Amino acid sequence: MGFRFASLGSGSRGNATLIEAGNTRVVVDCGFAAREFAVRCTVLGIDPAGLDAILVTHEHGDHIRGVGAVARRYGLPVWMSRGTWQATSFGRIDQLHLFAGHAGSFQLGDLVIEPVPVPHDAREPIQFVFGHGGLRFGLLTDLGSITPRVVAAYDGVDALLLECNHDAEMLAAGPYPPSLQARVGGLYGHLGNHQAADLLGRIDHQRLCHLVAGHLSEKNNSPELAGTALIGVSDALSERLSLLVQDRASDWFAIDA
Repeated sequence: MGFRFASLGSGSRGNATLIEAGNTRVVVDCGFAAREFAVRCTVLGIDPAGLDAILVTHEHGDHIRGVGAVARRYGLPVWMSRGTWQATSFGRIDQLHLFAGHAGSFQLGDLVIEPVPVPHDAREPIQFVFGHGGLRFGLLTDLGSITPRVVAAYDGVDALLLECNHDAEMLAAGPYPPSLQARVGGLYGHLGNHQAADLLGRIDHQRLCHLVAGHLSEKNNSPELAGTALIGVSDALSERLSLLVQDRASDWFAIDA
């Protein structure tokens, strides 16, 4: 088995990302109820009972809604930061593994997992870079600003799932009250299209076989605006670009050199 990833859904109503490498299969976040999670896994040919772990980025409901129920139903280990565990109740987790965001990488089966601390309005939010066979996949959503640590961690990745949450003008003119606009667009909120493009311009993106835009707001963004911003960094990215949606799973994205 090679190295690949797929989204079970990406957006404010639920997030989950599958990663497979060798004989190891994990899911990052589970923002769907257990039954819906199982249905979406089946679409991709996955039996949830065959997962090796659930990794959690932070405690917001669109990322953790089904974590406890899925872990209990299928007997799955759960990995998260200590701050995330302390921030809310997950119910009983029989196989809980806590880590510190700054403690460095750890091995989980055939995956090397690098936690990356990010600025977001949560207790101890983490994103991840996954390594396997000399290749690296970066998952980066739910952060409001780009830090030097983020740039260093995602530099030269071979595939990237990158947040393009909002268009700044649409957010300002949209239906959100001013307080929510300030939260989403603030330093601890979500990346806008041009912030995502700025990150791409600051990292080596030449090796990208897949650039996947995720966590697009259904009210404050459009696929066209997100795509235009990212391709503006380099026309060569247009053939590697995909955009995720909320309502259905993506196809699998194979990671190769």
